[in-house]
Amino acid sequence: MTSTHRLPFTFPLTNPIPNPLTHPDLLALNDLHREEDLLRNPFSFISWWNAINQTREAASAAQKTAVPDVPADTATLLGPLSTSVARSSLQRLTYLYESALVNFPSSFKLWKAYLQMRSSYVLGKIIITKRAGGKKKLPSMKEALEDEKEYREKWDGGLDGTVGWEEWKSLVSVFERALMWLPKHYLMVVFQMPRIWLMYFSVLSHPSCPPVLARTHARRTFDRALRTLPPSLHSRIWVRYLLHAEEQGGPALVSIYRRYSAVDPSIVEYYTSLLLNDTEPRPLEAAKLLLGLARKAAKGEYTSAEGKSPYQLLSDWIDVVEKFPEQVGLSLEELENEPEISTNVDAENGDKAAYDEDEDPRSSKKQNIERIVRKDGLEVYKDQAGRLWSGLSTYWVKRGEFDKAKATFETGIASVLTIRDFTQIFDAYAEFSESLISALMDALVEEEDEDEKGETEKEVDARMKEFEELMDRRPFLVNDVILRRNPHDVQEWEKRVALWGDDDQKVAETYTKALETVSPRRATANFHRLYVNFAKFYEEGGVTGEAEKDLDSARKILEKATQVNFKAVDELAEVWCEWSEMELRHENYEEAIRVMQRAAVIPKNSRISYHDQSLPVQARLFKSLKLWSFYVDLEESIGTVETTKAIYDKILELRIANAQIIVNYAAFLEANRYYEESFKVYERGVELFTYPVSFEIWNIYLSKFVKRYGGSKIERARDLFEQALEKCPEKFCKPLFLMYAQLEEEFGLSKRAMNIYERATQVVKDEDKFQMFTIYIAKVAANSGLPATRPIYERAIEVLPNRQTAQMCLRFAQLERKLGEIDRARAIYAHASQFCDPRVEPKFWSEWNAFEIETGSEDTFREYLRIKRSVQASFNTEASYIAAQTVAARTGTGVPSPGPEVETDAMASVEKQTKGGFVAAQHETGLKPQGVNGDGSEGAAAGNEDEIQISDEE
Repeated sequence: MTSTHRLPFTFPLTNPIPNPLTHPDLLALNDLHREEDLLRNPFSFISWWNAINQTREAASAAQKTAVPDVPADTATLLGPLSTSVARSSLQRLTYLYESALVNFPSSFKLWKAYLQMRSSYVLGKIIITKRAGGKKKLPSMKEALEDEKEYREKWDGGLDGTVGWEEWKSLVSVFERALMWLPKHYLMVVFQMPRIWLMYFSVLSHPSCPPVLARTHARRTFDRALRTLPPSLHSRIWVRYLLHAEEQGGPALVSIYRRYSAVDPSIVEYYTSLLLNDTEPRPLEAAKLLLGLARKAAKGEYTSAEGKSPYQLLSDWIDVVEKFPEQVGLSLEELENEPEISTNVDAENGDKAAYDEDEDPRSSKKQNIERIVRKDGLEVYKDQAGRLWSGLSTYWVKRGEFDKAKATFETGIASVLTIRDFTQIFDAYAEFSESLISALMDALVEEEDEDEKGETEKEVDARMKEFEELMDRRPFLVNDVILRRNPHDVQEWEKRVALWGDDDQKVAETYTKALETVSPRRATANFHRLYVNFAKFYEEGGVTGEAEKDLDSARKILEKATQVNFKAVDELAEVWCEWSEMELRHENYEEAIRVMQRAAVIPKNSRISYHDQSLPVQARLFKSLKLWSFYVDLEESIGTVETTKAIYDKILELRIANAQIIVNYAAFLEANRYYEESFKVYERGVELFTYPVSFEIWNIYLSKFVKRYGGSKIERARDLFEQALEKCPEKFCKPLFLMYAQLEEEFGLSKRAMNIYERATQVVKDEDKFQMFTIYIAKVAANSGLPATRPIYERAIEVLPNRQTAQMCLRFAQLERKLGEIDRARAIYAHASQFCDPRVEPKFWSEWNAFEIETGSEDTFREYLRIKRSVQASFNTEASYIAAQTVAARTGTGVPSPGPEVETDAMASVEKQTKGGFVAAQHETGLKPQGVNGDGSEGAAAGNEDEIQISDEE
């Protein structure tokens, strides 16, 4: 207060309230008229308001040119009151307002203006950032706090709280008086009072506000506002109250936020961040709050305002635990002394007790981190085990409990079920090991005592060895993870065997454990390979083959495999086949046969369905084609013909043979000169199978029969062909007809061959008829001459599709030209023209054009052109034109597009040259002989490609 004594005035300036008696300079001669008017009309609010406005405007104008009358450092402390004009203006306005309030003590307008005036002389100049688009309704308290922080009022200057303590206290007393006078009825409270309270809070939140007012008094004022205002307005108060608590920090922050979080739990997440970022962090309380939120969210009793899931809330708790391990969690010694926690379950409804000390932020007891991670994390969020185990291990690392951390890492690696979780834990484990070794190396460099240095070196060596073993174990640990997730994964068991390399003992142990663990009905593909490979392991003398070969152990393993109820019959068949092959490799041929005889035993009830999954695979094995195929191959190799035939016959009796078995059986009999029996096998095959399989068997059978007997058994061969063609579909009968006709041509009658070709043209599918007619015509021409083919051509033209009809007509026309029948050829061309679009089939029209040039007359050529024009007109529709373009694009021929200067048709040029139905003379039409120009010289051909060149002599 020493600086106060040097001031040219004494605080407070407004207490007691200045008046003309105590401050004669309040009134000037110009103010007497105003005072007299106010004395005459004391209850005229307009008079008082006008007087106040005039005085305020005069004060504002005077202050603009006022200069501080104190030193610069003192002017900074005084702020708005650093000039004598400002101080006198404050006293004049205070006098007027107080005088007006004597007559209008409940005027909100007057009180508000008075408080704003008093605040401006103490708080300084206000700086307000305007909201873009106006104030919006905020859905949560967190957003309201962030909005208030961004747009709250800011002050430029202000009266120092120490120097101007009395003036600050006087200002607060004015606010208290206003609050005492104003709240008279409910409407006043709802619509006006919050403004007074908010103005009051602005004073108490000012940076220069004295601590006595800014702390205890401010907190009590906020509490008083909450008691006074209705609940609908509490949110406006709480926003300022919580911001005030943030600014104060410490116990005030905790107590205020605890009160509000009891009403609105959505602020708890924001509150925990404040606890962690405060000057005096409270990590234990933050951890307990986050744990409580995570548990409530998991039960569906809480929804995060920030959109976090229950696991994300628990992850936030783990982050706090990792950052403040000693402040939050119990040590190992404390864990040993901690009593057992009873679940306290209600016998009736099974609900746990509501109170949990781990969630109580008021309790100072630390948390049992490991129990919480296991109970609330690993038991609930099994898919996030990697993060949870890593967090728990990191907690022990930061507490310096390295052995406990290592044990936790090992436990986590041994329990996770996914590669992602394993990778998280293993990477954290490796990083921990590397950092520990690095710290020991640094300590070793700084160590001076030789004994302690030796101990440190031993520890470094031990840690290095552990780290190398950890990296060597990684493939095995990954394999363990996959096998824990699915212990019936056969391929992973095979990989584990490969990981052991040349260690025969470990390989045998792994195979044994795999066969004990894997369930045949739940195993992945190729479960039988485990038994087969295990047997080969003993057969070959271990992995490297250096051990003694043990066939007896291999046989025992395979014998055991034959009793396993595999998912598929083929797996069991593979086991028997592998057993037999093992005996063959060791030249035990009789034993190999006996093994297959045991496997292929046919039960009394042979009507069992191969696909009946309710029966074990052993009961359905006798119908396995894979087993019988291997058996018959074995008999063919080392057995006799009779035994092989017996096996083939059993396959046919069981009706499990496929076409390849039929062909193989017949080929085997043929190789051993049992030709008739091989033909019988073919006949049995065509009875067993339908088309198209039967067609392949017939094809082989007939070719073999014809090759064997030729024409010696022609009638039998004919019967076979007729039998084959009887039920043969049209798409398969063409090769059989050709083979049949060839048989008749070589060994039978030519007439019968022609009849077969005739039948073929009627029976084969449409795509093959053109080729069949072509062959038929060629054969008839060779045997009976060209004229005999005319009926065939005529019938082909009637039967074939349009496009093929045109091709056949061209051939027919060429035939008639060879025979000298020009008129018949011209008629054939005319008939075929209806199927040929000139834009798509230019070859046909060019050939007819050449034909008319060579053999026709002017009349026939004109008829040709007329027909061409009519055909083109019939095809000249949008759909046909598009089709023509498509076909031309496929065939590579261009479709000419008509242009303005190019004639699209030769007939059009002829029409232009026609006068009265006759063709004009040569000099009029401009037609010239080919190769002659107008001057008689030879030149290029005329533009009309369809014109006839006729000389004068002709």
